[in-house]
Order: sequence, then structure tokens, then C-alpha cells
Amino acid sequence: MPAIKACLFDLDGVIVDTARFHYIAWRQLANDLGFDLSEHENEQLKGISRMESLEIILALGGVQISEEEKLSRAAEKNTRYLVLCKQMTPDDTLPGVRAFLEELKTASIGIGLGSASKNARIILERIDMLSYFETIVDGNRVTKGKPDPQVFQMGAEDLGVDADGCVVFEDAVAGVQSAKAAGMFAVGIGEESVLTEADIVVPGFANFSLKDLQEKFI
Repeated sequence: MPAIKACLFDLDGVIVDTARFHYIAWRQLANDLGFDLSEHENEQLKGISRMESLEIILALGGVQISEEEKLSRAAEKNTRYLVLCKQMTPDDTLPGVRAFLEELKTASIGIGLGSASKNARIILERIDMLSYFETIVDGNRVTKGKPDPQVFQMGAEDLGVDADGCVVFEDAVAGVQSAKAAGMFAVGIGEESVLTEADIVVPGFANFSLKDLQEKFI
């Protein structure tokens, strides 16, 4: 049975909850274009890139704009989002995450980030967690979004480990599919009824330890 050599983490919804900031910024963009974006509709944007999210929103609103305006609107959304993120502090880290990362460090297990976000490094700095991550594979590096396995394949390569020794922590369906396509063990963070393709699903890290993970890892 292979040992756990590395853990790769999504950012939003796994380490920190910035989903509310994304929703506020995307909803403002929709409002600017003359329609509203519901929280239910916003769920479709989980785990995918900024431009893919924009295309979904435009389709929801039945709005067509030029490629140039798409870039401009996406940049405006990101500026709003970053302003909101500046309010973040280490207290915004989700419960149990820091303790779990400390366990991984003590056990000399590699730690990497695999996120569609182009702002991952900024957010990790805001919550004082940048030093935990040996590699960051984010929207500035990948050319293929989840569910393509590229993001996690790059993370494993950076850490020098094989896929069968990697565990991925994801809260989005596309992220779990990405992990499985990469041949990795997928831990879903959230609801079992949603993350049906994950190897195991836990509500979060508050009552989850490295020992718990090792007992489930196959």
C-alpha cells in the first residue's frame, strides 16, 4: 500500500472561505449588466476560472458583449474581489486547517496548493499561511481548468511525488474530478450527496487528523 507523500489543497472553500467575496463581486457585475445573480446560480461558478465564470454569468443573463469588454468586466470583478479580500485576517482560515497542516509538516509530507484562483498567493499572505506551501499551482500557471488534471499533476511534479502518493482536498465537483483524473486520492470537503466521486467526504478539518486520513487512504 503506497504511503501518503504529498497533500494538495484547493483554496476557496477548503483552506479559507472567500466564496462570499466572489459572489458579491460577481453579483455586482451582473447588476451592472442589468440582471441579478442568485446564490443558487452562483454555485455553478465553483472551482472554475474567472473567464469561464464570466461566460456562465453572461449566458444566465442572456447578455452578449465583445471580447474586449469581457476582459474589462473580468478585471473590474477581480478588483472588487481583492478589495473585499483585504479585510481578511488569519482568523478567516477555516477551522482545523492550520493544525492539519502542522501535522503534515511534522510528518514530512509535502504540501501544495492547486487552485484556479489567480490571487492564491495574495490570499495566503493575508491569512499568514504562505509559508506552509512548498508549491503553488494557480490560475497564473495552468493552461487547462478543472476538471482537467493539469493543476494537480503540476503540483505532484513540483513536489517530486507520484500520483498514487498524493491526496487532494477539494470542495467542488470539478476539483474532485480533476483529482481523480490525475490518479490521486480525493477527499471531498462538504456534502457527500454533492461530492459523490470523492474517495471520502468530510465536512471540514475541525475533527479530522492525519491519522484519520491515513486510515482511509488506499
